[in-house]
Amino acid sequence: MTAYVPLDGRPFRLTMGLRPLDISTWFERDDYWDAQIAAKVELISTRRHDVVALTPTCDAAARELLQLIQPVSSASEVDDHPLVQASALVPDDLCIMEYDGAQWRLTGAVVCFPSRWSLAEKIGTTLDEIHGPVPGYEAELSGPTTTFFHRLRPDRPMWRLNWTLLDNPELFQPLPLRRPVAGDPASWWFRVERQTLVRLPRTDAIVFTIRTYVTSLPELVASRPEVKGMLLTALATAPDDSKSYKGWHGVAEALAPWLTTEDTLPR
Repeated sequence: MTAYVPLDGRPFRLTMGLRPLDISTWFERDDYWDAQIAAKVELISTRRHDVVALTPTCDAAARELLQLIQPVSSASEVDDHPLVQASALVPDDLCIMEYDGAQWRLTGAVVCFPSRWSLAEKIGTTLDEIHGPVPGYEAELSGPTTTFFHRLRPDRPMWRLNWTLLDNPELFQPLPLRRPVAGDPASWWFRVERQTLVRLPRTDAIVFTIRTYVTSLPELVASRPEVKGMLLTALATAPDDSKSYKGWHGVAEALAPWLTTEDTLPR
């Protein structure tokens, strides 16, 4: 069950939604900590090509990141590249962004729980290229995001939340969504990403982390009934291109009658 429900009842909008991060909460230990680390270690072993991507330029930043993470985790270390070692210590996915003098690029990452995107297609690309498929990003967020990356300070880490609805609870979902979310809403899942951005003081790289939570929709609305109206508002007001990108066409229409049935009411 996620502690985060990034809905506020307002219409859908594309926003950075950044807020200051208390660095003592950079990695949040919870009931899912050990299980998600174990799942990551298994994927690194069995699907390495899909979940690990490294370029030589990320080595120094990876070593610096590992030194920062080691004191906060008691998980067993693996004998591997420093970024893979760091990733095996926390449940969060880890991405390293570095400035090449002209653009911020993804130079190294271990992403075991992607939400409908391929790491192999993103490694080495720029911020704008990474977010190219996101409707509205170029017009609304490209400039502000680049400015934020330039100005982020080591002593001012930030965090944000991202969410979607899916009909599959798997954490590892590397394939693009090519169809709308389908089936009975009782089998849908509310997926939340807690994302942090931290600038490393020595190498000046930026670490982007992603912690993923998946909660069944019936469980969510039973425990948080106020979510019903907020969810419908966000889904119904999303632009058509955002609905296509997220697989939300027809979702609000399917969800509205389901949310009013007895089975979804809190007991």
